[in-house]
This record gives sequence, C-alpha cells and structure tokens, in this order.
Amino acid sequence: MSSRLRIEGVIGVVPQRHARARIIAWLIDWCCVIAWAGVLAAVCVPLYLTGALHSLPVLAANALSAVVLVVPVTVGLAALESSRHAATIGKRVMRLSVVNNQGARIRFSRALARNGLKVAAPWLVGHAAVYAITGTSATAATPGWVWGLTGAAYVLPVVWILSLFVASGRTPYDHLTRTAVRRTPRPDTAVPADQATVALPS
Repeated sequence: MSSRLRIEGVIGVVPQRHARARIIAWLIDWCCVIAWAGVLAAVCVPLYLTGALHSLPVLAANALSAVVLVVPVTVGLAALESSRHAATIGKRVMRLSVVNNQGARIRFSRALARNGLKVAAPWLVGHAAVYAITGTSATAATPGWVWGLTGAAYVLPVVWILSLFVASGRTPYDHLTRTAVRRTPRPDTAVPADQATVALPS
C-alpha cells in the first residue's frame, strides 16, 4: 500500500490539511444557503414592502432573521454531517467527511455544536452588528461596542479560514468539538479496519 493511500485512509496516522477542498466544499454549501435565502426573500420582501415588518423592534427583527435563516442552515448542516454520509453536499462532492477523534461518525449534538461555532456564531455576530449600526446611526458618534461587534463579525471567519492552513489544518471549532475532516477513501482504496484504529490527537 502506498504511503499516500495510507495517509488518506487511516485516521490519525498523519493529520492532513485539506484546506483547498474544504473551502471549495463550503462554497458549494454556500450556494445551497443562498438558494434558501432566496426562498425566504421571496416571502419576506413582499411583507416588508407592504409594511408588515416595519413595526418590529430591532431585537425582534434580529431574532426573526436568526430563526428563519441561521437556525435552519445550522441544523441542516449538522443533520448532514451526522448522517450516514457524514458530510454536507459540498463535502460529499469534494470527498470529505466529518468524524470524531476515533474516526467514527459524529452524533447530531456534536455536529450541531460544530456548526454552531463554525456558522451560527459568526453569522449571528454579523447580524447583531448590522442591526446595531442601523440602530445607532442617528447618534452623533457610533459607540465603541458597535465597532467591536463589527470587528468580531469579520475576525471570526478570517480565523476559521486561516486555521485551515496552519499545522494539521484543524480549525478551532474542530478542536473544541473534538472532530476532524478527513478525505473519504474511494471504495477501491479502502483501508482494512484493523489499520484504521489510531486516534487523532485532541
């Protein structure tokens, strides 16, 4: 067996970076997210134009957008990563899968925590920043906490992306949820089970 197949097929032997594949996979998944956002826009834009949403307070509008957009996306991604394929649509296209430190499929709760940190946290911070900027636009000077919130909305995604290129490529949310993204072996290059029992470092 070649060393290349051994590295790709055995969990924990040599943790490998799949930065390019993971970024492409997320771009594919993002296209699906945009499609869902388009469906919501087809419903919400007419409601907004008729004035039905104008009376919502800032916090209520932020909460509503989170419930109809961020929550379904986060739950949907978690459901896919904890499914039999252990991968979102993008990851399946790029032959990637999400596993725990022992190389096994993760439970929905862990997948939900993973996507909560990866997707929901930056997204909700960004939402809050936008509504904060809008809500304080009439004041003479924008409060410092609003700038801090806006900065965090940009910093989190940048950190997630940069971490893909550091060391083994495990992101902070991978470490926190004790998960890893591996290359899914092709059926004709699968590694025997007795060679796939080494755990990833935590």
